[in-house]
Amino acid sequence: MKQDNPKVRTSKFFNSNLTTTISIALVLFLIGLIAVLSLLTKEMSSYVKENLSFSVVLTDSASNEDVKHLAQVLQSAPYARNIEYISKEKALVELSEELGENPQDFLGYNPLSASFEVKIKAGFANAENMEKIEKSIAKYAAVREIIYKKTMIDMVNNNMHTVSIFLAGIAALFLIISIGLINNTIRLQIYSKRFTINTMKLVGATPWFIRKPFLGKGLVNGIIAAVIASVFLIALVYYVQTYHLVATDINLWNLELMGITLGVVFVVGIVLSFFCSLFAVGKYLRFTTNDLYYI
Repeated sequence: MKQDNPKVRTSKFFNSNLTTTISIALVLFLIGLIAVLSLLTKEMSSYVKENLSFSVVLTDSASNEDVKHLAQVLQSAPYARNIEYISKEKALVELSEELGENPQDFLGYNPLSASFEVKIKAGFANAENMEKIEKSIAKYAAVREIIYKKTMIDMVNNNMHTVSIFLAGIAALFLIISIGLINNTIRLQIYSKRFTINTMKLVGATPWFIRKPFLGKGLVNGIIAAVIASVFLIALVYYVQTYHLVATDINLWNLELMGITLGVVFVVGIVLSFFCSLFAVGKYLRFTTNDLYYI
């Protein structure tokens, strides 16, 4: 009987493991990419919302003490990210630059009022919170009116909600596809060992004893694949951040985002590789010797 050359067997084993690992790594890279996009959407949502602002227009009769008191109230408010006081004179200069002429020249007086420009924190950028903020500020005697773009806030929230649902659907679809791909990849690898599994069963090896080396190999393949996918994800994020392919104020290169992304990749890689190996070996353990020739 012709025996296999040990070098040939080693080469086949190496190629089989390499193919399996690369296949899993590609799937994990796609999963990590979806995770990055989801977190990027969250960061962009916060970035957009925190650039929304409202104006607190002051009465002309407001005293310096009233203005200082209101400034302290706004600075200590939980919704305020940043506030800026715009005097009547500064407002007139800004309007004159926009119009190309000074309204005071033909009106004979400055028609503008002093105001506070308040940038809000992302968590407060919705219609319900803005109504509460408006009521809490309007009670001060120095306040004439509060101006904000309600339609803009509603549009931002609606668009971000739509994008989040879309990405969640894509993530769920990719997860289902990845489970199928990783499962098939590992099953094909174990398929070539089905007669070895059957032989071990016939000589009295316990199911756990048979499963153990395959589970160990599955875990190792999953970890190596996760490392490969993580390296490519880190390189991609570094490239995107370095060449400013997203808004420059959004920092993708932070521990929280990368930690969550790489955590997802490693968990998915290890868990799927382990359980797919477990179920694949279990399938061949249930087969008889004759069944193995017909699959």
